[in-house]
Amino acid sequence: MIKEVNRVWNTDSAQQLARVMTSISDKADMQNFLRDVMTEKEIVEISARLEAARMLTNGEKYKEITKQTKLSSRTVARINDWLKNGCKGYPVALNLVEASHYAHILPARAE
Repeated sequence: MIKEVNRVWNTDSAQQLARVMTSISDKADMQNFLRDVMTEKEIVEISARLEAARMLTNGEKYKEITKQTKLSSRTVARINDWLKNGCKGYPVALNLVEASHYAHILPARAE
């Protein structure tokens, strides 16, 4: 399956997209770029898919995931399959989200 998926990256334009997305380090710049190249609906959909992947990783049930994300159970099942058999993109992204979350939490002060 991974070999088939990676075919999408065989074009210069796809490679350019990957280079651009890995080069933008400023959050506001990335948000602006994504808003220019994606519809609002696409942003909401991809955000919901990432949230579903996070919830699946945390062991939450399909019913709760579909309720919170508004994704279909079929989409949640597909995300679950990608988590297990995909290119490992979801785990990498989720690790970045978690690392970013903990980087913004200040250590407790000693009393």
